[in-house]
Amino acid sequence: MTRQTDVMAAEATYIRGIRANLHQFVQQAIQVFFVGLVIGMERNVLPVLSQDFGVSKGSFLYLMSFVVSFGFVKGILNFVAGRLSERIGRKKVLLLGWIAALPIPFMILYAPSWDWIVAANVFLGINQGFAWSMTVTSKVDITLAEQRGFATGVNEFAGYAAVGIGGLATGYLAEVYGSREALFGFSLAVILTATLTAFIFIRETLPWAKVESREHASGNYAGHKPRFPEGISEHPGTREIFTLVSFRNPTLSALCQAGVANKIADALLWVLFPVFLHNRGLGIVEIGWITAVYGMVWGASQLLTGALSDIIGRKKPIVAGLWLLGLGIASVPLVHGIAAWTISAAIMGAGMALLYPNIIAAVADISHPNWRSSSLGTYRYWRDTGYAIGAIAVGSVAQWTSSIENAFWFTTLVLGLSGLYLGLRAEETHPGLNPIP
Repeated sequence: MTRQTDVMAAEATYIRGIRANLHQFVQQAIQVFFVGLVIGMERNVLPVLSQDFGVSKGSFLYLMSFVVSFGFVKGILNFVAGRLSERIGRKKVLLLGWIAALPIPFMILYAPSWDWIVAANVFLGINQGFAWSMTVTSKVDITLAEQRGFATGVNEFAGYAAVGIGGLATGYLAEVYGSREALFGFSLAVILTATLTAFIFIRETLPWAKVESREHASGNYAGHKPRFPEGISEHPGTREIFTLVSFRNPTLSALCQAGVANKIADALLWVLFPVFLHNRGLGIVEIGWITAVYGMVWGASQLLTGALSDIIGRKKPIVAGLWLLGLGIASVPLVHGIAAWTISAAIMGAGMALLYPNIIAAVADISHPNWRSSSLGTYRYWRDTGYAIGAIAVGSVAQWTSSIENAFWFTTLVLGLSGLYLGLRAEETHPGLNPIP
C-alpha cells in the first residue's frame, strides 16, 4: 500500500503540460537562448576574418575545418548526453555542457592560428551536445504529447533567434573593440551567466519521464497511443537504440537522413554564405544583418511551424521545409544586392523553421519515455554529424571547382532528394493523427 501511495503521489507531483510547468518551460527556453548566443558569435565574424588567423583565400576545406571538428564532436556528444541523462539526470548534463564551454573565450582571444579555432570548436561541440540536447529533452519530459510541436518550436525559436542575435551583436562589437576582444568578452559573459542561472533555476525533469513510462506500462496513459517501434526491449541497450533509430525503423531512419541534409545546408550557410557575401563587397555589419535575418526568421517562425505540426502532423511541414530551404539556397547565386540576399535568407529561415522543430517532435512522438532521450540523442548524433559531412562535402565542391556557387547547387540537390526520400519512406508520427488502432 505504501508503494502504491508513493507512486500516486509522484504522478500527482509530476503533472505534464506547459501551463503546469510554465516556470521550468521558460527557464529551459532561457538556457537554449544562451546556447544559441555562443554559437551565433561564430556565424559572422570568424568566417569573414579567417585570413587573420592564417587561412589563405580559396582554402575552403581548411576554412571549413572548424565546422568539421564541431560537427563530429557535437554529434557524438548528443548521443552520449542522451544516454548519460537517463542515468544521472538532465540538469547535471546541462551543467557539464556549460563547464565545457569555459575554455572557448580564452582560446579565441589567444589563438595564434586557425588550428586553435578548430580546437576551440571541440569544446563548443561538447557545450552544444550537452546543453542544447538537455533543453530539448527536458521540454519534451514536462509537456503533453499534443504540445510537442509547439514545445520544440519554442525551444528552437529561442536557440536560433539567439544565433541570429549573437552574429549581429558580435559584428557590431567587432567594429568597435576588434574581433578577438569582441568574441572574448561576449562569449565569456554569456557562458558565466548561463552556468549560474542553470545551477540556481533549472529543475531536474527525469522524474516526469519515469512517471510517463509507468503510465504506459500500467495502461493508464491518457490520450492517443503512439506508434512505438516493435521488436525492441523495454530497457534497450545503447547498441539496440542506435541501430533501431539509425537503420532498422524506416520512419526514424528517414528522419535521421533529413537531419543530416539540413545540417549540410547549415554548414554551407554558416561558413560559405558569409564568404560569398564578403566576396561580393559586403562588410561585416551588412553580412551580420543578412545572416541574422536567416537566424531570426528561422527562430521566430518556429513558434508557428511547431504549433502547426500539432494540427496537421509532422511529415508535411518537414518535406515542405526541406524543399523551401533548397529553393532559398538556389536563389543566392541567382540574385544580387542586399535586399535580394536578405529575401533569400528569409526564405531559407522559413524552410528551416518548417523542418527543424518538427523532426525533433516526430522522433519524440514514437520514442518510448524509457529510451526517448537516447532516441533523440541518436537522431541528434546523425543530424549534427551532418555539420562535419556538409563541411567536407561543400568545402570539397567549392575547392575542387574553384567556385562557391557550385557548393550552393550541390546543397540544393541534396535537399531536394532528402525531401523526396522522407516523403516516400516515413509515416506520420503524430499520435493524434496516426494512432495505434
